Amino acid sequence: MNIPIPNSLIIIGGIGQIFTALIYPYIRHRVFDWYTDVKKLKPLNQEIAKTYGRYIQGLNFSFGLIAILLTNELQNQSKLAIALTGLIAAYWVGKVATQIAYYPMYDIPKDKIFKIGGYCMNILFVLFAVVFTILFINNVSSLLN
Repeated sequence: MNIPIPNSLIIIGGIGQIFTALIYPYIRHRVFDWYTDVKKLKPLNQEIAKTYGRYIQGLNFSFGLIAILLTNELQNQSKLAIALTGLIAAYWVGKVATQIAYYPMYDIPKDKIFKIGGYCMNILFVLFAVVFTILFINNVSSLLN
């Protein structure tokens, strides 16, 4: 199975991932009041939470740069392309699954801007998951031929 993914869609996905990295601190602060909650943790746990937040931000930014700068390489069916597209796909599929399974249970601010933003972010996450899963499948299909 080989579903062609236009380079422009991969680049849009890359830009979107960089956008999620850049907007992440705003969402934590304004939407979730994350820092108030983190302050209630013991000092070591505060640092762990902040570190994982930075990991998420760094991964999103890095995946975006990879998509923008290495668009052709992500499609060349090499072992590295398989590994990278598999990693990125698993990351975003996991994010979407977590979003569906757990986030509806929590109270997110009802302001119109946050509601619209939430829908837009979810659309982006699904786009990332679909694009990189298809890239991964396309890359792996070369092993089966």
